[in-house]
This record gives sequence, structure tokens and C-alpha cells, in this order.
Amino acid sequence: MANKQIMLGNAAIARGAYEAGVKVSAAYPGTPSTEISENIVKYDEIYAEWSPNEKVAMEVAIGASISGVRAMASMKHVGVNVASDPLYTVAYMGVNGGLVMVAADDPGLYSSQNEQDTRCVARAAQVPVIEPSDSQEAKDFTKFAFELSEKYDTPVILRTTTRLAHSQGLVELCDRQEIEDRPYERNAAKNVMMPGNAKMRHLVVEERNNKLIADGCDFPINKVEYNDTKIGIITSGIPYTYVKEALPNASVLKLGIVHPLPRKLIEEFASKVDTLYIVEELEPVIEEQVKSWGIKAIGKEIFTVQGEYSANMIRKAIGKEELDIAEPAKAPARPPILCPGCPHRSVYTVLKKLKIHAAGDIGCYTLGAVAPLSVVDTVICMGASISSLHGMEKAKGKDYIKNWVAVIGDSTFMHTGINSLVNMVYNQGTGTVMILDNSTTGMTGHQDHAATGKTLKGEVVPAISIPDLCRSLGIKNVVEVNAFDTEELTRVVKEEVAKDEISVIITKTPCVLLSKAPVTVQYEADPELCKHCGQCMQPGCPAITKNEDGSIKINDTLCNGCSLCAQLCKFGAIKKVEL
Repeated sequence: MANKQIMLGNAAIARGAYEAGVKVSAAYPGTPSTEISENIVKYDEIYAEWSPNEKVAMEVAIGASISGVRAMASMKHVGVNVASDPLYTVAYMGVNGGLVMVAADDPGLYSSQNEQDTRCVARAAQVPVIEPSDSQEAKDFTKFAFELSEKYDTPVILRTTTRLAHSQGLVELCDRQEIEDRPYERNAAKNVMMPGNAKMRHLVVEERNNKLIADGCDFPINKVEYNDTKIGIITSGIPYTYVKEALPNASVLKLGIVHPLPRKLIEEFASKVDTLYIVEELEPVIEEQVKSWGIKAIGKEIFTVQGEYSANMIRKAIGKEELDIAEPAKAPARPPILCPGCPHRSVYTVLKKLKIHAAGDIGCYTLGAVAPLSVVDTVICMGASISSLHGMEKAKGKDYIKNWVAVIGDSTFMHTGINSLVNMVYNQGTGTVMILDNSTTGMTGHQDHAATGKTLKGEVVPAISIPDLCRSLGIKNVVEVNAFDTEELTRVVKEEVAKDEISVIITKTPCVLLSKAPVTVQYEADPELCKHCGQCMQPGCPAITKNEDGSIKINDTLCNGCSLCAQLCKFGAIKKVEL
């Protein structure tokens, strides 16, 4: 097979896993990594799953590796934090079959709560990192990562960023390698990480790092391009493409392995250029090490540690303004907003009316923090809504949280919310937890999870019952309610927050985008009856706008008949229309 296709970076990584003979893939959806698994599942030769969280995904991949097959775990950068416990330990253990973690960083914070640099985590965990710069390399480097893993007996991190994950490039496709399973041999000294064994394995890790530093100088994924030696640039990943556009005549050392660094290769390159620059997004990971060797280089003195880079930014920073071209016109700002008909909007409308604060979590419902809803007061990380509410109650007492709730989605609850709820029960907490169950992992594009009854491969399986799970913990107050029944939801919230014990309210209302059926009911406004009070506009539904005279208009291309606006109108000016 020898053809070429234009592929998304994430699709190319999936293709690389397929061609490398991977047999097991586990992941939790998280932008910008989600499409890796959504493409891997197309290859029947690979078992692929959505795991409840990244820690579990990593452990599944480790188990597969121990058994002797090539395995991969994929996640976004903050997911690496969740998976760090097994990651740090498997670095000591090493592998049997090749083991790769794909970590997708998010410079520019397109869909994340921080700009974490996975290379920093990898240095602490002592795990090698390789970094592709385009779709072809995404495929090729994935295959190389498995070779590296098995040769050096180590897990390997393949680091990508949003720009690589979601850009497209031409990729040459190859046949799948049929890798023979490695035999499993019982080896407690290698695979059982209790203190006595771990001490010895730490020595092995140090030896491995030294070998990688020496051998890395000859890895084919590193590339030296000597041109004009007045300027030399060390770079990697996507920034390499910006460097080539901004300074096509400069000499460049493009690093494919970014940890541990190939020291002799870097020293040789540095000795042959007059002025050395280091161009890397986010943290000065390469720069700090290079400077610690006594090599003079220019880095974050002129480059930012925030956000994405661009060719123009690099050109200006290095002082080549005469080559500059105009920055492209910026598109108008378009802040994120809940979709028309989103059940979260109805929930937040009720909470706002009741003047209740919400400890928030990670998902579409995070948008409850912004105007006009402005209900969510805190967002920390996956599962933290419940734990932080518990902390407030323990700090300030039961009365303090009478006007607070924790809000968490169904997928996030399955991810890390369960443990938090267990903690509330175990430590005799008080508080109301609202599980906004929209029957999907909405923010990342409608992936299934353990409570939806369907696997990544589309197999129908028993769905975990969230109400039964909550009751199994000993919680007596578990109430299910339709998010769009605002009258009943108001009654339930008022009743539950008044209790001096744990309550769980589950708004079981599917995401409006899940239904593929045509809309059969919409709403329209009667300008003659409209009193211009603006109550229907309070939730911020994008389907509702104002006419010049102040009356409201409902856009029939956006309205899907959720009924929230009609419930808010006290004058009968919004009426149902059967289609």
C-alpha cells in the first residue's frame, strides 16, 4: 500500500498507531486529543475504549504492555495530571510491549484551564518525549515512539499541541506491521514497585537516560539544516514550521526528541553558528538546559511563555522587521455560548432566580460562569465541584452552603466526581450536588461514557445508573427532574438545599444536539402581546433577539422548542407552533 491522504494531525497519530501494530488503545476525551481515539476506532485490529478517566486509561495501556503487546493511552495535557500516578511508576518499571502516552498540550488555552507544558512533567517523571511538527511526522513519530519504547525499555510520551492536532497535512500511508506479541515473563523485581525494588529500578532509569542522551544524537527524528550560520535556531514541533517561514535562510536544529536532550548534537550545532536562538512555545524547557551547559543562547528574553507563536512574532522578536508582512486581520471575537435548547441554560436560569451560587466543574456547563447566567463561581478541575463544596461546608458550616450547590456533568461525574461524592458521604458532609445529566460528553463532541450504555466502538452495553450509584452510597435524597420543568426544578432545589444532609439532584435531559430527528415544535413571539420586559432574554438564548421597537423575535432557524422562554413569559406573548 503506498498512497497519500490529507489527514488531521490526530488522525495521523491514529494511523501511526495502526501501522505500528498497536493492539490496545485507551483514552478519555479531551480537546485537543479527542479525535485520536475517534480515528483509532476505525481500525478493527485495535481494541479501543473510552476509559472513565485518564488514570484508568494509562493503567489499561500499562496492563496491555505488560502482557506483551503494543499499547497507547491518549489524553490532553491536564489529563496527564490525572494519569501521573501510574506514569511516574511505569517509568521505573519499563515496558514489555511498546507503551506510548500521547499528550496534547494547548498553548493559547483554546479549551483548557491552564497552559501546562507536558515536557516539564516528563522531566520530573524521567520519561522521554518526542515531538512531531506536521501530520506526516505525527504518523512517523508515533511509529518511532514504539520502537524507542521497546529498545530502551521505557514508556514514551508523544507530545502534540492544538495546532498540530487540528491542522491537516499530506500523509503517506503504509501497511500495518504485524508485531509478534512479546512473551510475558514473571519478574517481580521489575514489575512490583515496592520500595526495595523501586530503589534498584531508579538506577536503571538513570542508566537509561544517559544512554538516550548519547544515542539521541543519531536519532533520525532530529534534523540539522545548515544555511546562513550568522543565525542558528534550536526548535521543535509546530514552532519549527513558524521558524522556516519567518527565517528561511537561518540554520536550524530541529529536535525530534525534546527530553532527554541530545547534548553533543546541540553543542556541535551551537559551535557553528554566530548567534543562537531557542524557539519553543510555553516553558523554557530546552533553553534552561542548554544554558546550564554554558552555551550562550537567546530565548525567553525575547519570546513569550504565553500562548501560541507565529511566523511574524518570531520575525519581529529576532529583529527582522524589514522582512515583516502585515498581520492578518483578526476575526471578530465570538465568545462561547450554550446552544439553543441546552438543558444547562434552564438549570442556571432557575439557580439564578433563587440567587444560588454554584461550585462548577469542567464541561459545557462551565459557561454558566459568564453573563448573562453568571451562576458558576468556581471552576478548578475535573470532579472538583463536589470536593470544593465539601471543603466550604467543613470550613464555614452547614448554614453557609444553604445558597450553594455543586454542578457537575454526567461524564465528569463518572470521571472523578464519584470519589468526591464518596468523600462527602464518608466524612459526613452536607450539601446539594446537581448532576447535569445530558447523556453524553458534550464539550468534546458527544462521546459516550459508562453511563450512556454505548462503548467507543458503538457496542450497546449495560448503562451505569447514576441514581442507583448515588443511592448505593447511602444517600437518601436522590431526585431526578426534567431540566426544562422549571417549576418543578425550582421546588426541588429549594427543598433540597434546605436539608442538613447530602442531596443529589439529577437533571436527566439529553443534549439537544444528540437527537437527529427533525424539530416538530418551535415557539414564536407575538409583538402585540410583548411587554418588552426582557425576562425571556435573561437566559441568553441565541435564538432570541430584539426588534427595533423593543419587542422580541425568535429565530426559527435556531429555535428547537425547548420551551424555556415560554415558561418565563408571564404575558402569553410566546406561543408554541406545531410544525
